[in-house]
Amino acid sequence: MNLRNNAVRLAETVRGVETMSRFALAVLALASGVYTYLGVRGLLDGSASFVFFAAIVYSAAVSVAIYAFWTFMLRFVPLIVSGFQRIALFGVMAIGCAMIIAMSSWLNAAALAGSAALEQHMAVTLQGYAEDLDRAHANALSAQSLLPDVLRASERFERLALNERESGALTGTQGSGSVVQLLSQMSAQMDELAASITGSRAEVQGLFEQGSARLAAMRELVSTPGDIEPRSDQFSSEAVQLTAVIAALQQTSVAPSVKRAAADLSAGFIAPVADGRSADLALRQDQVMETVRSSVGAQSAALSAAADEILAQPPVEQRRFVPLSSAEAVIRYWSDFVPSWAGAISIDLLPVVLVLVLMVVHDAMRREAEAIDEAETVTAAEMLRALSLYRQLGAQEPAPTPAADPPDIDGEEPGEPSAPPVVPPAAASEADGTVTPIDAAQRKRGEAPVRP
Repeated sequence: MNLRNNAVRLAETVRGVETMSRFALAVLALASGVYTYLGVRGLLDGSASFVFFAAIVYSAAVSVAIYAFWTFMLRFVPLIVSGFQRIALFGVMAIGCAMIIAMSSWLNAAALAGSAALEQHMAVTLQGYAEDLDRAHANALSAQSLLPDVLRASERFERLALNERESGALTGTQGSGSVVQLLSQMSAQMDELAASITGSRAEVQGLFEQGSARLAAMRELVSTPGDIEPRSDQFSSEAVQLTAVIAALQQTSVAPSVKRAAADLSAGFIAPVADGRSADLALRQDQVMETVRSSVGAQSAALSAAADEILAQPPVEQRRFVPLSSAEAVIRYWSDFVPSWAGAISIDLLPVVLVLVLMVVHDAMRREAEAIDEAETVTAAEMLRALSLYRQLGAQEPAPTPAADPPDIDGEEPGEPSAPPVVPPAAASEADGTVTPIDAAQRKRGEAPVRP
């Protein structure tokens, strides 16, 4: 009886929660439809009325589809017993879940985390622009590293010219001559190159400050609360201006100019004619000028190599800010919004849990119904047939042997026949075995009358 009562209670409980299941399923479908409306509204273009009605129709279709699909699953899956058929239904349910995710869940995630995803997109783009600005600034300043070498070469030529003028350290004859003129010329060229390098520093610093101001404005747009659409438009405008600043920084590098100037030092070297008053002095001047030519060539090669190292650095590629919709941003940066995805998918797929619960309950009801003893399920007809067979078997037993005549009672004389005992008709019929009586009147209180 306990098994029967438990199976009955399970069946009654399932019928009792059926209304609640329908209500919960309707609420979940409605919630999914609302968030689907919010998500699809940002994807449609056109007039306000067109967007509104199109989004309403789509979200209503999604809600009806979800409610109908899970209603079918709740009705049919718990009743299927065959393993193959149940696996087939599970496959259908998996396909339906994938379709629900494709048509609704990603839009729900866009509605839940769309603004945050767009801010994430702006923040990632801002970080990329900041890195580009730093690289462009570093490339522009890398040419400044050539300034000490240029100044050192200028000072060296100037010092040699001074020593030759005052003491004749190179030719052995002091005074101004062709050697002093050549050394002064090389020093002047180096000074001009150093001035061009120094002059570019101010321009690079000004462009870097402009770029930093653009970055600050873009950071403010990312962190400022409010509607994301106007902030995204303003961010795009600032990104365009920042791209122009980065391009200008790359063009201000003086490394190409230094390379050309270094090549001119060697290729455009023009030695003056020796102006010595004697042949010996003129010969010494020619020898010194040839040495200066070799020194200038070595200095030119060193500056060209240093400039080539700077020019070998990869240039900063132009970055372009691509505005995204909220749904596209959620899909691109899905790993940063896993909780939002989990909530959006759970709204649509929570009925899976209800289907599994009902399936387990129905399986338990079937197992307990099969475990009930056969005696608990005997029908009234089977009971009557069993009683009839029992009485028939009892009637076939041999009758007892009659005993001797009893003594006379109440003055009756011995030998006189006594009156035959009164035998009930039922007993007489039972004695001769022609009729099998059925005692249908004997029953306990609370039991239904037994009918043959």
